[in-house]
This record gives sequence, C-alpha cells and structure tokens, in this order.
Amino acid sequence: MRAPASVRLAVVAVAAAVLTSCGAAYPAPPQAAEPVTSTPPSAHPVSPDSRVGAVFLDTDGIHVCSASVLSSAVADLILTAAHCVADGVDATFVPGYSDSRPAEPGRHLDAVYLDPRWLRDQDPAADYAIARVSRGDGPALQTIAVGGLRLGPAPAPGTAVTVVGYGYGVGGGPTACTVATAAPREGFPAVHCDGIVAGFSGAPWIAGSTVVGLIGGLDGGGCLDEVSYSPRFDGALPALMARAEAGGPADTPPAAFDDGCG
Repeated sequence: MRAPASVRLAVVAVAAAVLTSCGAAYPAPPQAAEPVTSTPPSAHPVSPDSRVGAVFLDTDGIHVCSASVLSSAVADLILTAAHCVADGVDATFVPGYSDSRPAEPGRHLDAVYLDPRWLRDQDPAADYAIARVSRGDGPALQTIAVGGLRLGPAPAPGTAVTVVGYGYGVGGGPTACTVATAAPREGFPAVHCDGIVAGFSGAPWIAGSTVVGLIGGLDGGGCLDEVSYSPRFDGALPALMARAEAGGPADTPPAAFDDGCG
C-alpha cells in the first residue's frame, strides 16, 4: 500500500516497454489486526536526515519510495522495500532529499540484491532489498550520511522507533513519527502512526543508529495509513548484505507487485 497503485502500474508499463544476527523473540502474534483503540500519533515534517532519502523511478522527478543508507566499509549500499524495485526500471536514490535546500546529486541503483523468497513468490516476509549505488563523482555515500545505519534485529513490542520517509510526489521533504512498536500481526512488526502514506515504502524504522525495520511486508506495509508493518529482520538480512558487499551477481527483480489491499 505504501507504494501507490498508480506507481505500481507505471512500473509494470515501463518494464514492458523496455522488454526486458537473529531477531528478538516474539510472543505469539494475534491472528487478526488489532484495532487502534486510541488516537495514534501523527507523522510530522522534520529536517532532512542524510541517512535517509527518496527513491525516484526513471527521470520523471517523482519520488515514489524511501530508503536508508547502510553502514558499510566496502560499498555504497542502501536499504529499501523489495516491492520498490522492478525489472527494467531505472531508479535513483537522493540522500537527505528536500526541496528546501540544494539537492544532493542522486545515486543510481546499479545492482539490487533480493532474498530468494521474494524472487520466488514475492513473500512479504522478505520484502526488503539492498542495492549498490553510485554516482559519477563526489564523496562516498557514507561520508555524506555520517557513516550510515547499522542493521539490527527486529524490535520487540514496546521498542521506541522513529519512522522517517517521503510521501509520494514531486518536491517536499521528509516526515517522521516516533512511536513504540505494537504487538506484531502474523509475525510482522507493527507501528500505529497516522500519516505514513504512499511513498513511505522502504522508510526505515530507526532506533539510535540502527535500522530495525522498514515500511513493507504485510500488505506492502499496510492498507491503512494509521497502521504500518515491517518484514521481520532476521539472519537472512545480514546474509543478504554480505552478498551485496561482496559485489557478486545482482538479482533481477520481479516486474509487478500486488499488495492485496484492493
């Protein structure tokens, strides 16, 4: 849901035209969505964070997803939702994006690494992607991002996280919500925060200098603006990062994604 339906259709159309550390223990998850019984906090505008940026598809100037910079000594790597990348569609990441300050040059997604479960059948439990990015000149991404974010395990319920992302569109800046994680649903970590809208797919859940989740997973991150999910970070994600750092063959993403929200 966090990548707008219109964008998903555009991704499919462009693709056709081109032809081309274990997580913390959890209690037993509820079998159905927990109703939000009180007014959740709302996302609000914040100053740009160089560790977080917007993802643009092709060159239309519209940012459609969000991503974060990973701490790595050997490569410029970013983390986003797997459903934000598609076969045959060029993407660019702009760290610390905001139309209120000079734009940082974008970095092209050169290689995308995906979990085998996502490649096989777009399993929402593996709705994360690590990409190697580059630009023609300029400093390393970690220099701009003050080192980037470390990968951490899935948060236990009650963990304070800050979700930072970009609403779908042209221009603007980041918004964020700081909230305690809720009980997971079907094994997917959850947060209750209003205003996490289309375009937030891939937005990191930050605890200190660690990323412990991202908007994605169940229903593409959630079918309601006030309830959002993350794929559960477990040992598969550090293994994926190791593969990305080694610079081996990249994966070819699927061409389409259906979040099931209707």
